[in-house]
Amino acid sequence: MSRISVRGFAVASATAVTTVGAVVGVASGSTPAVDDNNFEATAADTTLLADIPAGQQAQVQTASLTQQADAQASAADTAAKKSVEEAARIQAAKDAKSKKAAAEDKLEQERKAKKAKEAEERASRSSVRSASSFAQQGSYTVAEIQAIARQIVPADQFQCFSNIVNVESSWNYRASNPSSGAYGLVQALPGSKMASAGADWQTNPATQIKWGLSYMNGAKYGSPCGAWSFWQANHWY
Repeated sequence: MSRISVRGFAVASATAVTTVGAVVGVASGSTPAVDDNNFEATAADTTLLADIPAGQQAQVQTASLTQQADAQASAADTAAKKSVEEAARIQAAKDAKSKKAAAEDKLEQERKAKKAKEAEERASRSSVRSASSFAQQGSYTVAEIQAIARQIVPADQFQCFSNIVNVESSWNYRASNPSSGAYGLVQALPGSKMASAGADWQTNPATQIKWGLSYMNGAKYGSPCGAWSFWQANHWY
């Protein structure tokens, strides 16, 4: 009875004792008090590992071990999946937090840039307002006229203003168009329109620049750059 299970060993032993008792009873002339049904049931229940042929016992044990290994592998796989899912959830939370921080930082940078630009524009407008008067000269060079213009025209609009003056008068504040009557740096038509900016509009480039800037900032163009865009499309403004 090698390799017999504990349960099988106990049942087989009980059966053996019962069988011996029955034999002794017969020998003594007494009738054994044995329940035939119980005896048959007990005998039938003894077919365990010891009753399996020796060549098949290893297969039975291997099958049992395989089932245990499969169960352990399944449990390990489930645990691994849960671990991966938890790691993914944690990483997703970190990524979302990082993205939110980056978005907030970007908004803050944009806010600061906008604030700085507004401050610059305010300073530029203040500079324009403070440049309300210039000592008039008998004549002006192109460099002097451009220097005056830089004090009057906002910095972010100066290049557009300069482009228009270049094509209209080449920075000649006495330029006159005999056929149309346009006059001055910005070729006001008629030139007398510039009197609204100063009585010296014919001889003072600062007055012409002030009027020209006001004209370009009007409802039609909105700014010197707006006027320049129109000029490029139509070759007049």
